[in-house]
Amino acid sequence: MAWFKRKLYPEFWKAYLKSFSKAQEQNLEKIRFVVFDTETTGLNTKNDKILSIGCIAIKGLKIKVPDQLELYLRQDTFNADTVKIHGLLKEGKLIKIEESKAINLFLNYIENAVLIAHHAAFDVAMINASLARLGLPKLKNRVLDTGSLFQKTKIDTSKTHFSLDELANRFKIPLHDRHTASGDAYITALLFLKLVAKLNKDSRLNLKELEKNHNRIGLL
Repeated sequence: MAWFKRKLYPEFWKAYLKSFSKAQEQNLEKIRFVVFDTETTGLNTKNDKILSIGCIAIKGLKIKVPDQLELYLRQDTFNADTVKIHGLLKEGKLIKIEESKAINLFLNYIENAVLIAHHAAFDVAMINASLARLGLPKLKNRVLDTGSLFQKTKIDTSKTHFSLDELANRFKIPLHDRHTASGDAYITALLFLKLVAKLNKDSRLNLKELEKNHNRIGLL
């Protein structure tokens, strides 16, 4: 790719950077959050690739169902062992696009939104690995992890790692379309809103408070 060879950044990356020109809003009601999930060929962030990306937006602390994105990526390699988890075949009826196009669409969609994911370090690392392959820097967005936010509630301190299934069951969130990127993003969005409700006891909670004692995983 031309920008990779000459170390020049493409227009979509410049537009993405431009979206960060204003200071980050702190009022949770005014922030556009994007909850996202990746389905991948495996759990190795260096060697495995993204199969699909699912995103859904939250604004005014409400899920905006029309504001969502679902992408399926074309694969050069294929791990049949992971099909039983995500159900995505190398070939099929889904429209699949090249990694560069998917990253373009993803960045155009998220802009400067605060990103949310469950155990977000993995998903962020997978996106950053894709960016690196395209000769681009890492994500610039602030990132919140619903696993870490659950720990802040002090509801259960028996362990530090809770799966999405465990927390969905605890908060009575239906596990529809589990292990699809879009399905997991929607489940995580519901979980995030329930966690904010638990943490926002005096209605003064802001982004800075949510980030307090929170790993800055967005900088991985």
